[in-house]
Amino acid sequence: MIKNTLIEALGIEITLLERGKVIATMPVDERTRQPVGLLHGGASVALAETVASVGAYELVDKETEGVAGLEINANHVRPKTEGLVTAVATVLHQGKTTMVWDIKITDEQDRLICVSRCTMAVLKLKK
Repeated sequence: MIKNTLIEALGIEITLLERGKVIATMPVDERTRQPVGLLHGGASVALAETVASVGAYELVDKETEGVAGLEINANHVRPKTEGLVTAVATVLHQGKTTMVWDIKITDEQDRLICVSRCTMAVLKLKK
C-alpha cells in the first residue's frame, strides 16, 4: 500500500503500530526541506496525517469501513535542518463516524518540533 505514495516519497517509516497508537519516522533531507533548508511544514503535516490515518484504519472494520482525513492543524514550534523526526500519534476520541488523533513530532533529543491534531472521518464502504 505504501509503494508509489507520498509516504514512500518522503521516506516515512512506520516503526510501531498498536491499537490507538502509531509511531513513524521521517528524514529531514532534500525531500522534506523547504528552500531555505528547514523542515517543510507541509512535510510535518504529511507525517502527522499519515500516522493518524494508519492508526484510524487499524481501529475500523476493514470489511465495511474506511477512513479519510477530515481536518488537521499543526503548530511548528522548533526548526529542524537535518536528521530524523519521530511522530507519535495517539487516539483521543474514537467515535462511530469520527476519530480525533493527537500527534507530537520530536527530534532525536526528544525536543518538540511540531504538535498536531487530526480529525479522521470513518467512512462506510459501498458494497
